[in-house]
Amino acid sequence: MVLRLIALTLLVLFSVYTGWTMLNAEQSLVAFGLELISRPDTAQVVIDLYLMAALACIWMARDNRARGNAAISVLPYLLLTALFVSIGPLLYLVVNGFERERQA
Repeated sequence: MVLRLIALTLLVLFSVYTGWTMLNAEQSLVAFGLELISRPDTAQVVIDLYLMAALACIWMARDNRARGNAAISVLPYLLLTALFVSIGPLLYLVVNGFERERQA
């Protein structure tokens, strides 16, 4: 339960910050992404971030399958991960919990 509350707290704080940032941004999300990958130093960070996002997507898909859920039920989390990286896995953890909690 504690881990679920931590995930929920992080999800809310990061979602609010993301929303605030996007409302105050002077350029679109696409333009910002293109600017980031135009330089090798920031491109490395973006590549690293999306490698971790891909690993999170693999984990969510496998966990979803292990829980016996339909494959389509994990799709919203995968799409959120593709757009906002951290929000998808955090929401998945809040909604589905952790393995130890499920067994308790």
